[in-house]
Amino acid sequence: MIAELPAGLILIAAGLALPLLPRAARAPLALAAPALAFAQLLGMAPGYRLEAEAFGFVLTLVRADRLSLVFGYIFTIAALLNAIFAWQVRDGPEQPAALVYAGSALAAVFAGDLLTLFVFWELSAVASALVIWARGTQRAYRAGMRYMAIQLGSGMLLAAGAALRYAETGSLAFDFIGLASPGGVLILAACGVKCAFPLLHNWLQDAYPEASATGTVVLSAFTTKLGIYALARGFPGTEALIWIGTAMTAFPIFYAVIENDLRRVLAYSVNNQLGFMVVGIGLGTDLGLNGAIAHAFADILFKALLFMSMGAVLLRAGSVNGTDLGGLHKSMPLTTGFCIVGAASISAFPLFSGFVTKSMIIVSAAQQGHEGVWLVLLFASAGVFHHAGIKIPFFAFFAHDSGIRCQEAPAHMLVAMALAAALCIGIGIFPEALYAILPRPVEYVPYTASHVLSQLQLLVFSALAFSWLMRSGIYPSEMRSVNLDFDWLYRGPGKRLALGALDALAMLRRTLDQAAHRAGGGIGNWVRLHHAAQGVLARTWSTGGMALWVALMLGAYLLVYYL
Repeated sequence: MIAELPAGLILIAAGLALPLLPRAARAPLALAAPALAFAQLLGMAPGYRLEAEAFGFVLTLVRADRLSLVFGYIFTIAALLNAIFAWQVRDGPEQPAALVYAGSALAAVFAGDLLTLFVFWELSAVASALVIWARGTQRAYRAGMRYMAIQLGSGMLLAAGAALRYAETGSLAFDFIGLASPGGVLILAACGVKCAFPLLHNWLQDAYPEASATGTVVLSAFTTKLGIYALARGFPGTEALIWIGTAMTAFPIFYAVIENDLRRVLAYSVNNQLGFMVVGIGLGTDLGLNGAIAHAFADILFKALLFMSMGAVLLRAGSVNGTDLGGLHKSMPLTTGFCIVGAASISAFPLFSGFVTKSMIIVSAAQQGHEGVWLVLLFASAGVFHHAGIKIPFFAFFAHDSGIRCQEAPAHMLVAMALAAALCIGIGIFPEALYAILPRPVEYVPYTASHVLSQLQLLVFSALAFSWLMRSGIYPSEMRSVNLDFDWLYRGPGKRLALGALDALAMLRRTLDQAAHRAGGGIGNWVRLHHAAQGVLARTWSTGGMALWVALMLGAYLLVYYL
């Protein structure tokens, strides 16, 4: 019976049951649920479908093919690693919310129609906001509110796009969509929010670093990769994605090198790596699309490993600011080693996972004649080595000695980091195992003499540049500061503009009321009658229409109040 259920529902049910269990049983269930879901996926063959009728539609709850299965594998692996890393988190809402969040994302990648996708899209947004709030600080609360408002806005775009898509085609099937219709444009915008497209990206740096040491790890795995999956399903070969992704690879580098909070540095590196995936999807070739999917798989692992190492540092040292750290390799040697493995993987060192996945996208761009894109991707590869491959381990564990002497990370955290590191190295040494499960046939050999030599040259010269910049004093020093990004426009001037508009409307209403009072009610009666006859909101609306207006006004209120 359980084999017929969507795998995501196993995690969701476990998350809902977790608070009802004795404290000692919670961590084992949090570990068993993703293991059971992973076992179910291993027995699921491509082509399997599970359909149900609801709301007058035939919904495809499970559509198993090679694309959905590869994301299903990595999502359950990520949930399993998080359960091990957060083994001692047995109180509060974080672990239940993390399971519901992971289960919603897992169910979404198997959704065969846009309505089912929308339900789990929104459920993942709410559950992930709970993960952020679980830290219990005022900063986490406000960041979580902003995060949820933006993610629910993404869901509204998806719902509107799905409605237009149904009106255009008479179908809710979630297959190739493209940009030939307004519905497709709205759905792409919804995916763009999830993928943190340029100018839509600040929710990521705002929210992820405010979660707990364990919460940030689970957040790094699902939201953005769900967006990548949706792009790969609905928009492969869309040329606009090539240019959007190229911009995504480059601009975060400049913010990351001046950022003091090392978890925020990693949040910018999420943007950077997502850009490579978006480029691969935009190219649309077998090599480019396979590279995007393979890199998403590898990124979940090495980004989790890096966030785990910084979470362990936060737990033991009480800070992840570069100005406060240094010399921790003396107290946390194992965490240091695992962090270096993650840094080597994200930097695409040979024998590590990033080398065998990222290069597929870069080679595909070159083969398609995108020389400019190819050059930017090479620059971005060197840049990520600077800010994630060198800066993270250097300022956390080496650099100056901060004098902090603390315990090594707890055993369960070390086990999770060791497993993630083993997978990063295993994929780098045996890439054929990953290539075998990709959605399209793979004809690519990463370990050629020219490729290995060129990548090593890139890394060596990037390391030499970092060393020279550090010794010459040009490289930005770590300092306590607040760096302004695009979110300043809507959290500063944008908020003041919205509040000013509300004040202007209130003043207009008071002026009309005063005029009506002076006229003995005549003008007031005319205004009321005119509004009753022609006012938009005063007309007789359907329940669904009024629900849409309420949702829009609530969303506007949340944005104005919490931004």
